Amino acid sequence: MFLSGETSVVKSRSEMVEETRAKLIQAARASFAQYGYANASMDELTAGVGLTRGALYHNFGDKKGLLQAVIDQIDTEMATRAHALNAKEKDPWKRLMAEAISYIEMAQEPEVQRIMLRDGPAVLGDPSQWPSQNVCLGKTIAGLRELIDAGVIHHVDAEATARLLNGAALNAAMWIASSDQPKAVSRKAVEAFRYLANGLLRPATS
Repeated sequence: MFLSGETSVVKSRSEMVEETRAKLIQAARASFAQYGYANASMDELTAGVGLTRGALYHNFGDKKGLLQAVIDQIDTEMATRAHALNAKEKDPWKRLMAEAISYIEMAQEPEVQRIMLRDGPAVLGDPSQWPSQNVCLGKTIAGLRELIDAGVIHHVDAEATARLLNGAALNAAMWIASSDQPKAVSRKAVEAFRYLANGLLRPATS
């Protein structure tokens, strides 16, 4: 009975921690999107969800750590959305391209623009070094290796090619985010990305 009760207490504490983290991330996400990272007030943010700055420091270390958590959440959502949009595509090359293009086109969304593509790099540094981007890189490498083995694309170095493709998609997204005409820039960026990527296809499949 003692062990059972102890497990229940531990579970309850774990749930409370997750609830606190979720509240802070959601509040920060809304505040960063509305005011920008630099102008977002941590006192107002924590007070708005009935918490203290101590809770923020305990869970995320500081404001920068909270931004990282928000970006991780948005980046995960973007990857999930891109995968879901293109999951029915049977052709592996078309699926790879569709997911990359979906990522580029999401840069038209105000929240993605401000938090992910403007404030994120300014505060956290090179996005290609973020943990979430490394996960994306691994998936792209795996997809390219599958295409190489199937003879769909030229025999290239999978890691080098994945880094170049992901870098192109990321820079296209950042270009869109900084533009005052994101829709027009998105169309140009997607068209150019398609031409660049299609150069990988073997002549028989292009």
